[in-house]
Amino acid sequence: MKKIERNKIKTYPIRERNNKVKVSDFVDIKGFDGSFSTFSSLLPNQLKGIELLKVVDAITEAHKSNKEVVFAMGAHVIKCGLNPIIIDLMERGIITALAFNGAGSIHDFELAYCGETSEDVAEEIKSGRFGMVEETGAMMNDALKQYSNEEIGFGEAIGRKITEENFPYKNHSLFARAYELKIPATVHVALGNDIIHMHPTADGAILGRASFTDFNIFTGVVNSLSDGVYLNIGSSVLLPEVFLKALAIARNIGSKVENFTAVNFDMIQHYRSNTNVVNRPTEGSSKGYSITGHHEIMLPLLYALLRERF
Repeated sequence: MKKIERNKIKTYPIRERNNKVKVSDFVDIKGFDGSFSTFSSLLPNQLKGIELLKVVDAITEAHKSNKEVVFAMGAHVIKCGLNPIIIDLMERGIITALAFNGAGSIHDFELAYCGETSEDVAEEIKSGRFGMVEETGAMMNDALKQYSNEEIGFGEAIGRKITEENFPYKNHSLFARAYELKIPATVHVALGNDIIHMHPTADGAILGRASFTDFNIFTGVVNSLSDGVYLNIGSSVLLPEVFLKALAIARNIGSKVENFTAVNFDMIQHYRSNTNVVNRPTEGSSKGYSITGHHEIMLPLLYALLRERF
């Protein structure tokens, strides 16, 4: 079979695309003064009311003990406009590591570059324009070619690109802030799954190497997860699978990785995220919780409860 000629792929400027998510939709964190001291008394000592407060307790204790608090997130968290909350928790030293699928890195990158993201897929797929903006693919692939290696992975390369080129909305970027704070922010891709893989400059070997480097970095984080907290937020397959494999490696090389708290936050509870995050890894001394709700409601709620604690 004859291969396609990738130089014939047509791209177009990102500013010509109709984006559904904009920086202007983000949480107004400056409008919150932390006065949430009485809300926890409204939570009943029942069912998920108990579990939510146990998650807050676990994060609080992990932070005080300088243990890992890892937020592994699907792209929807970013599309809901929640970056300011995540950034504030990083700056306060509460979040110690981030992990994303490939889509999460793309939405974060686009928001940093032009303050908008999330195209209308149903509309653009009709004309062949879906995923074909020029800047996103060109700049992200370039960042991976320029910066990633056996030590620097996908996430750090993207954060460095946004920071060094001083993107207009970089203050809203999780990857840029993680890069500045020297917090691991890893990206775990499935080749062919993201729009930057469609761009003519995409190089599968570089994409794979960058993501594999991040897998090794992520495994190092999981290796230190004892007495910490791992939150899987809105990833139903990819990140739960990556977490289980990283945990298997850590225990294989001699680390017990025990006494941690694993939490699955999602709008719908899925089999794999509950099995690979909440249930299998926590058999023994660890604890697992499943909290159901929309990210744009549950994460601000978790944040406000944590702010009250600190």
